[in-house]
Formats: sequence, C-alpha cells, structure tokens
Amino acid sequence: MKTRLLIKSVTLFLVFILHLTLHAQEFIKVPAKKVGMSAERLEFLTKTFQEYVDNSKLSGAVVLVARKGQISYFKSFGKSDRENNIPMEENSIFRIASQTKAIVSVGIMILQEEGKLLITDPVGKYISAFKETTVAVPNGDGQYKIIKAKRPITIRDLLTHTAGIGYGDGIASDLWKKANIQGWYFADREEPIQATVRRMASLPFEAQPGEKFVYGYSTDILGALIEVVSGVPLNTFLKSRILDPLDMNDTHFYLPKDKRERLTVVYSSTKKGLKRAANPGREVGQGAYVNGPRVSFSGGAGYLSTAFDYAKFLQMMLNEGEFNGKRIISSKSVELMTVNHLGEIPFPWEKGTGFGLGFSIVEDLGLRGVLGSKGEYGWGGAYHSSYWVDPKEKLVVVYFTQLIPANGIDDHAKIRALVYQALID
Repeated sequence: MKTRLLIKSVTLFLVFILHLTLHAQEFIKVPAKKVGMSAERLEFLTKTFQEYVDNSKLSGAVVLVARKGQISYFKSFGKSDRENNIPMEENSIFRIASQTKAIVSVGIMILQEEGKLLITDPVGKYISAFKETTVAVPNGDGQYKIIKAKRPITIRDLLTHTAGIGYGDGIASDLWKKANIQGWYFADREEPIQATVRRMASLPFEAQPGEKFVYGYSTDILGALIEVVSGVPLNTFLKSRILDPLDMNDTHFYLPKDKRERLTVVYSSTKKGLKRAANPGREVGQGAYVNGPRVSFSGGAGYLSTAFDYAKFLQMMLNEGEFNGKRIISSKSVELMTVNHLGEIPFPWEKGTGFGLGFSIVEDLGLRGVLGSKGEYGWGGAYHSSYWVDPKEKLVVVYFTQLIPANGIDDHAKIRALVYQALID
C-alpha cells in the first residue's frame, strides 16, 4: 500500500512539473521550421512590407507571428519618424486604440470568476445611471423622438456591442455633440472615465438593447464598471491582474517619460502621399498620450503597447487563459469569449463573421472569402493595427502600424495571404 501511494505521489509530482514546464516555456524567436513554417516563404512577407515602405504606403510597421507557442517571425520595417530619420524597432510603442477592448473584456471575465459580477447582470446594478436608458428613433420627417429602452442593458450587451450604444454620431448626434461626447479619443480629457460614462447614460442610444450590433462606447462603459466593482482605477486593476502577470511592461494608458522616444509617429494617407498627423490633434493626430492630463482611462481605445507585449496577451488566450505559468482566466471563460454571441443579429462589417465577448469570430470561411480558419478570432485598432488568433493552426499574428486615415493600401488582406502560405505542416 505504501509503495503504491509513493508511486502515485511521484507520478502526480512529475505530471505537475511537466505541466509547469509546458506552460512556462519561454516566449522567444525560434527557427520558423521548428514550428512548421517556411523561412524561405516568409521572405515574401518581408519583401511585400518593405515595398509598402519603399513606395511610401507605410512609414513603418512591426509584424510578429507566433506558432505553437514560439515566435517564428518578428521584424520591423521603415521609420518610426520619417522626418527625423528614426528607424522602426521591434520594441517601438504604438497607439493600439480598439485593441484595448480585448484586454478590458478579459478584465470583466476576471471579476465574474471572482464572484463579483455576472455578465448577465444589468449594468444599472453597479452604475445606477444605467437603470433606465432611452433610445432615439426616427419619426419620419427627418427628426427623431426619444423613447424608453425596452429592457435594461446588461454587461453581456456591452461585451458584444449589442447595447445600442455608438460613438455619438447616430440619430441623436446633436445631443451627443452638445454633451461633448463623440468619437473614440479620450486622452485629452480632464474628466475621469466614470464621470463621462455617467453622462452618457442620460443620452439617447441608437438601438434597443439586444437588437442590433452597434460599435461604440460599450467597452469604455465596461472600463468604468471595472472601477466601480473592483474599487480601484482601471489602469491599476488591469496592470495588477493582466499586464504584470504577463510581463506586459510596455503597455500603458499614458507613456512614462523614459519611453517617449519609442513612441511611433502617426501618419495620414493623402493624395500626395504620407503626411505627418497634427500634434497633438485628436482622432487624426499624435494624441495627448505623452503630455496630456493623464486622467481619463479609456477602456475602449486608450492603450499604448508593443507587438511583443500584445502577442503575450494573445498567446495567453490561445493557451486557454494561461501564459508562462500564470493563469489569468479559466479555459471555460476563454471558450465563452471566443464563440459567436450574436445569434440572429447580423454582424454588419464582414460576411461569415460574428462577434464574441470582445473579439470578432470567424463562422464561415467561405462566406468570409479570405485565408484563415473557422473559429479564428481577432480585431484591430483605429490607427490601422490588426491582430488575430487561429486556434486550429496554433497561430498568433500581430501587425502594428500608425496610419489614419489609411487609404489605398491592401496590407490587411496581404498579411493574411503571406502568413498562411508560409505554413508547411
């Protein structure tokens, strides 16, 4: 009996050590062939993105591809600052805008796992201003009327962008403009996010809860909700619960002084080529991420990050909630986040695609019509950045650049073709 118990204990210990070894594997660049990719075929990716830079379609970019838990491709292209001839580096820092949304969505799932909320809860349970909301509807003569919402907005509505809340440019845009709440950019505000969100609640939304996909301030509201439920500022909560455990040391709402030189410059596509965006500007500009008031933490579009940092977050998702021996969320939460929640509600932006809890989800590869896999999930940012995770191929791709508006460039479709053609097993 003692011998059997000893054998069982040793076996369990060895399994535990193996588990730690597998999940604490160092996230480093390895030869492409080691993870089933062709280094020779990846050169098509290098050649294409260098041509974008040479032809002044892009100032610069960083592309990171990870497969089977290791980095197989990681390159920077062009200039971080064309006018001052500063090269783009692998550790250059980018404004990732709406890529912030996925991180905040994970923050909500953490709170659910701790029993502090349920995503089926009404938002008004935590932020009283949302107990009763209104919707603007056209009245047929070019005007609109304001009616009561049919039901309370839930946290899940916010996660899936089915709360009916846009970016203030919908039917009642005049009221949103008067309230000075329009557009996704908050970095220049001296008003804390909770105050802004509570003012939003009094404005009419664009659709009834649960009836339509409307992209907008939903994740900013989730950020304020995290502050209320956790009792700490959004930046503090996300840093302690997600960024620090994942060693995402270059991800910030506002840039530390010692990292200012690493922030890339924003450019705009024009008929005459690339133009340096206004400084500070607002949506189309350099933004107040360095010298701003540092008061508003936008859960919908506020983060700055590097490709390497963001790849760690995505690898955690691909690993079903764990990275480098640190568990952020459970595998079941990851599963729930990465399936389509829209049901009969159409996703208006791309055929064959739905939306989960913070990510778009590929449902029908044929309808979508681009290379990828069913079950793939991802999103992008206003400055033309993009990412996706392909569980079938055990693949993570991060593409960072700083271009707004981006006109006449097919880079998002090209990068897909060039990544997938390099798979060899």
